[in-house]
Amino acid sequence: MVQGSREERRGKVIEVLNKARSMELQAVHQYMNQHYNLDDMDYGKLAVELKQIAIDEMRHAEATAERVKELGGEPTTDLAGSVVKGQDLETIYSFNAGEEEGAIDAYNQFALVCRENGDSISMKLFETLIDSEQEHLNYFDNISKHIKNLGASYLARIAGAPTDTGGATEAE
Repeated sequence: MVQGSREERRGKVIEVLNKARSMELQAVHQYMNQHYNLDDMDYGKLAVELKQIAIDEMRHAEATAERVKELGGEPTTDLAGSVVKGQDLETIYSFNAGEEEGAIDAYNQFALVCRENGDSISMKLFETLIDSEQEHLNYFDNISKHIKNLGASYLARIAGAPTDTGGATEAE
């Protein structure tokens, strides 16, 4: 049985939705900062993938904001944390994998809050976000392993590739 008044339960769901939104907004800023730096280092292929993931995160931030508004709340504009700047290429992907793992863990907990408070729509939203974050985690993990295992030969193969804003996103 669900505990608390409808307003109290709705407030708990809005709180976790806004926590997720702040995490997504922070990810957008972090990944775009990395995108600019990778592009500047002439790693266009890696830069464009990060840009596309940032766009996915933007869509997540929008989805959580829309749900907050549907529930009568005000979407946060706060970032969950500060952007880590000046990361070297060898650090970016393992760092991002850790961020995605953290998001997956948090979103699983947030989905439980939604379930406990009788909001299956928000719970399903978190399940969708978890699927997308898992795809991002897999990508970051793979690139991190390539850099670790293949090093300079892997990076030399992709250096100088032009930045192209094409590429698939979850909306395509």
